[in-house]
Amino acid sequence: MPLSWALIASLLLAVAGYLIGRNRALGAAGPDVRMLHSRPTYHGVSVALTTFGPAAVIVVLALLLRMTGQIDPTTGGVAGLAVLGGAILGLGWGISRIGADFQARSAVERMVMSVLIICSLIAIATTVGIVLSLIFETGSFFQKYSWHEFFFGLEWTPRFDGNSRLGMLPLLWGTLYISFIALVVAVPIGLFAAIYLSEYASPRIRSFAKPMVELLAGIPTIVYGLFALITVGPMLRDWIAQPLGLGNSASSVLTAGLVMGIMLIPFVSSLSDDIINAVPQSLRDAALGLGSTPSETVRQVVLPAALPGIVGAVLLAASRAIGETMIVVLGAGAAATMSLNPLEAMTTITVKIVSQLTGDNDFSSPETLVAFALGLTLFVITLCLNIVALIIVRKYREQYE
Repeated sequence: MPLSWALIASLLLAVAGYLIGRNRALGAAGPDVRMLHSRPTYHGVSVALTTFGPAAVIVVLALLLRMTGQIDPTTGGVAGLAVLGGAILGLGWGISRIGADFQARSAVERMVMSVLIICSLIAIATTVGIVLSLIFETGSFFQKYSWHEFFFGLEWTPRFDGNSRLGMLPLLWGTLYISFIALVVAVPIGLFAAIYLSEYASPRIRSFAKPMVELLAGIPTIVYGLFALITVGPMLRDWIAQPLGLGNSASSVLTAGLVMGIMLIPFVSSLSDDIINAVPQSLRDAALGLGSTPSETVRQVVLPAALPGIVGAVLLAASRAIGETMIVVLGAGAAATMSLNPLEAMTTITVKIVSQLTGDNDFSSPETLVAFALGLTLFVITLCLNIVALIIVRKYREQYE
């Protein structure tokens, strides 16, 4: 039996198990339902879970074994029979437990809690798996290439002939430079927009302006990249770079930073707006009652109270900026250089990760494994940002509690 059909049959058996369990519990109760420890619905749910639970576990194991190559994909009939057999056994066991004294409600709670624990463990295991895969592949890279040259090298010229220069600093500089410009654009505009919408705008204006700002978050990043390539880049080149003699290319750090900042505005604005609205109204009323103006109330009461959440919003925007790829590819180019001129083309770590893993490359070569070292570097940078933000949040929470 195919695995998909076996899964559908297990679902049908679970539905039948619910009906059978509920009716069997009603029969065991006799004329007085209060004789049951749990309501008949819990008995039905208990049978349904014991029916579908084993089948779901067998399906997951079969898929994992198939993905790892432990079983032949053509043996799906055997796996399907195992799934159906597990469902039948679970159905029989669930029905046999029904009785007036059976604590069906407690059993259902334990099974639901087990499912929630498994989901939490899956999330944790996924995170651990990602980190371990990066660490192991990065270790393989450093066995073939000097860690000193990678972390402190100033040249990025990967060649598959054995003469590569894989210095990370030009890529790190481009990443931080573009992200800094993006945050300079996004944070003030987004924060001021949030303050206006939450503190000054009328309900009519807010109902129109807030969805329009959040609409920016739904635009695909490739569209932002095309906007940078076709509109912003040529405009900066013709209006600023060429008249000032600072460059002739439409691809530049400033192009990518400006467009990325526009992309990040709804993240900062929406999150900051929700955080500012969460500040108790009593704080505003107290400040206004003491004679503060609305602007003084915002500066001295609302913003300090909402600062921990605003820091989290800025951190989210920074993480998004560091991990962005398409806007950088189309707006900033792919030149791994280090310069203070924002009108020159540069690149970022994420762009080079994609380029090093694109094409028919030798997966065991340093030129390919360097992508994992770059990925681990990004992970560490993001982790450090989270630690700094946590320190700031705790400091100000202690001040205002």
